[in-house]
Amino acid sequence: MAEDSTLDISVEHALEDETIAAYWKLYRETFAELETRAMARHLLHEHEFVEEMKDARVMKYVARNAAGDVVGLSTLTRDLITVPWISPGWWAHHYPEHTARNAVYYLGFTLVRHDERQSNVMWAMISTIVEMLVEERAVCGYDYCKFNNEVLGLGAGTEALLHRIADVEVDAADTQTYYRALFAGPRGAD
Repeated sequence: MAEDSTLDISVEHALEDETIAAYWKLYRETFAELETRAMARHLLHEHEFVEEMKDARVMKYVARNAAGDVVGLSTLTRDLITVPWISPGWWAHHYPEHTARNAVYYLGFTLVRHDERQSNVMWAMISTIVEMLVEERAVCGYDYCKFNNEVLGLGAGTEALLHRIADVEVDAADTQTYYRALFAGPRGAD
């Protein structure tokens, strides 16, 4: 657990209904814009969110301020079947030694309450997670949509943050490009 005078980070495996409700509201506020900025669905439905918050296989890094208010949340799992959009087989093939040690993780999401974005909440949560990943000499996957990566710069920002904390190698392990075809009508006669 990471602590300072204003912030408490705890690792929890199943959250209480009241906490889940508070985080669901924060989750929707934080990620709602991705419904129109990312082609693939990036937001869990409420029942999926509740299921993940109650799933003990998913670690919840819970950030609370000095008053006990919910200010941030990160999800992390080593049970890759809890992340329906990734392939556990890919990880086992590319990282067999890590897989054998149960040291393959996936970071689901990290969110910080809007009025806390300039504080140390994200740093504290990520630092706590990285400390454990370094100790285990783990490999950890995570993903960003094009908007978050190219417009907000979250990929480069996360990489810089990780390099400040640990001796780490970061690269884009894979990409998924979504195409669209916008049809204007039948092909004209040549």
